Amino acid sequence: MDLSEFFPMWNKLTDTERKTLADSAYCRTFSKGDTLHRGGTECTGLVLVKSGQLRAYTTSQDGKEITLYRLFERDMCLLSASCMMKGIQFSVTLTAEKDTEALVIPAEIYKSVMKESAPLANFTNEVIASRLTETMWLIEQIMWKSFDRRLAAFLAEESAIENGNVLKITHEIIGNHLGSPREVVTRMLKYFADEGLVRLSRGTIEILDEEALRTLADK
Repeated sequence: MDLSEFFPMWNKLTDTERKTLADSAYCRTFSKGDTLHRGGTECTGLVLVKSGQLRAYTTSQDGKEITLYRLFERDMCLLSASCMMKGIQFSVTLTAEKDTEALVIPAEIYKSVMKESAPLANFTNEVIASRLTETMWLIEQIMWKSFDRRLAAFLAEESAIENGNVLKITHEIIGNHLGSPREVVTRMLKYFADEGLVRLSRGTIEILDEEALRTLADK
C-alpha cells in the first residue's frame, strides 16, 4: 500500500512533491492498547492507517474520555499533526484498538509540501472539515439524544465493525467511548437485557435483536 492510496489527488502533485512525501514516510506497528499520540504539545505527524483500527479521543479535566472518531484501513489522522496548522488547538489522544500498521509523515515535511501545493492544501482542508463535521455531530448526539439511543447506536455500529453479534467489550470501555460512567452503561445494558435485546456475560455482550437496536437508535 503506497501513499497514492491515501491521497486521491496524488497525480496532481509534482514529481518532487510526491518524492518528498514518499521519502519522508516511515512505517510503524502498534499492538492493541498502544498509544500513538498523546495530544497536548506532542506532534506525532500525519498518521495513515495501512491495517488495523485506531481510536481518537479527548479527555476532560476529571479524566472522563469520549471517542471523537475511529480510523480504519486507508484513513488518516491530521489532528496528530495539528502543530502544523496555525490556530488549531485540539488535544487528541490516539490509541490502537487492534494491532495496527501505519505510515507516518513528519509534520514539518507535510507542512512544507502543503505550502507549495494547492491540491494538497485543498485536500487537507477537506479532511479537517470532515473531522469537524463528525465532532459537531457527536456534540449534537450528546446534547440532544438520550443515552439509550446512543448506546443502541454504538452497539449496532460495533456489531458492524466486528462483523458479528458477539462483542468482547467491557462496560467501562463502552463508557469511555460514549463519555458516560460505567455504572450508567451497566444499568442501561441490564435494561436492554431485560427487554431481550442483548445477553450479558462477563466481558461479552451478545446482540439478540439488532433490528430493534437500530430502530431505537434511529428514533
